[in-house]
Amino acid sequence: MTKETGGGTGNVVLSVDGVRKKIGRKWIIDDVTFDVKQGEIFGFLGPNGAGKTTTIRMLVDLIRPTEGTITVCGYNVNRDPEKALQYVGCIVENPEVYTYLTGWENLQHFARMQPGVGTDRIAEVVEIVRLDQRIHDKVSTYSLGMRQRLGIAQALLGRPRLLILDEPTNGLDPKGIKELREFIRELAEGGLAVFVSSHLLSEIQLLCDRVAIISKGRVLAVGGVNELVARNSPYVLWDLEPLETARGILEERSDIRLLRLDEVTLDDSIIAGMGEGSLITAMEDDLIPEIVAVMVTAQVEVRAVHKINPTLEQLFLKLTEGESID
Repeated sequence: MTKETGGGTGNVVLSVDGVRKKIGRKWIIDDVTFDVKQGEIFGFLGPNGAGKTTTIRMLVDLIRPTEGTITVCGYNVNRDPEKALQYVGCIVENPEVYTYLTGWENLQHFARMQPGVGTDRIAEVVEIVRLDQRIHDKVSTYSLGMRQRLGIAQALLGRPRLLILDEPTNGLDPKGIKELREFIRELAEGGLAVFVSSHLLSEIQLLCDRVAIISKGRVLAVGGVNELVARNSPYVLWDLEPLETARGILEERSDIRLLRLDEVTLDDSIIAGMGEGSLITAMEDDLIPEIVAVMVTAQVEVRAVHKINPTLEQLFLKLTEGESID
């Protein structure tokens, strides 16, 4: 896969080029290519077994690629791991912390493992993650969201330029997810490159600037979230009476395509509200006023019209041919 160009907000911090991984006779990662740039949030999206975790392990030199190169700030992760990984902070799912210690004591413990990280830096990251009011409390009293922020503080101790987060919102309630999303955005605005692996499609769409979609070890698409989502036309849901007359009008239009329910991805709440007179179309939304006027002229009652904007979920299901994200 050739590298996607454009859409960057700064210099390339992480470059993954033609990475492949073979175990036995099977290629489990096949041609993974993307860049992550300074000041952006990059989403890595795929179902379980797609190769996300294996790729992350290669990014931090826990396993080596069979082919291809991975560089961080210009340093090859495999040839110069110490130089490359000094720029990387990483937490995987729930961060490993000592619950019987305070947050401050945890950070002191991890700071001892990194040269040049003193009390001033610990205080700085505590303020960055907004834990200053609770940092001297035992971690056993922290909520899951606070533990996630403590884990991120730990990852930030060494002043990384790339932060890798694997499923950072796992187990968080909606309020915690929103707070973490806002916090990650602040980190990116401060110039950090953030790589986020997740299976939460809606969350990736809200959080990320760009995304790579991976399935069965291959990257299927890389690009800006809005750019990728725009590849799908919006759906329009109609509630019309009489139904057959309305169907005939829509079928005559070459610029409108009637869709079956099994062809589209709709929220359960939308499906539950659909009546017997509902039709789903793929069409440009600027045609809606014209079609309403045609329906009225034909004495078709237009009970409701709903524009359903395209989502990352629709693109994902289209690219992966309906593969489940779970």
